[in-house]
Amino acid sequence: MAGDIHTPKIPREGRILIVDDELFIRKPIRIGLLQAGYEVVEVADGQDAITALGEGDNPLMVDAILCDIRMPRINGVDAIYFFRTHYPSIPVIVLTGYPDCELALTLMKMGVRDYLVKPVTKQDLLGILKRAVDDHTLFRDQFVA
Repeated sequence: MAGDIHTPKIPREGRILIVDDELFIRKPIRIGLLQAGYEVVEVADGQDAITALGEGDNPLMVDAILCDIRMPRINGVDAIYFFRTHYPSIPVIVLTGYPDCELALTLMKMGVRDYLVKPVTKQDLLGILKRAVDDHTLFRDQFVA
């Protein structure tokens, strides 16, 4: 139709929830994810993540969760337990500054997809998130058809 303005739809790579209490960590990750085409939601701790994901009749829908471990109020381990219990299909990737093999093993047994120790390169993080989002999208699409 003449005169219609058609704006091409920009493909969305996925929506990532970043859970980290350090703004100086969240900000560069957010920028890198936005540049790669992801939508990004940021929260400062596990309590805010739980509230965002489970709030009311319209919970936040995300394709992957990137979660720190050591945070105030509700730490990452407790938040991850909530994510795995209430949203088992959403991939959770731990990004922490504290290498702990025992904790990594425990979290992997809980269903965490990856356990990354900071610093992580942008390229590595994007690759891990892409695979997680692609797998989640494939899983979700099987049930939404």
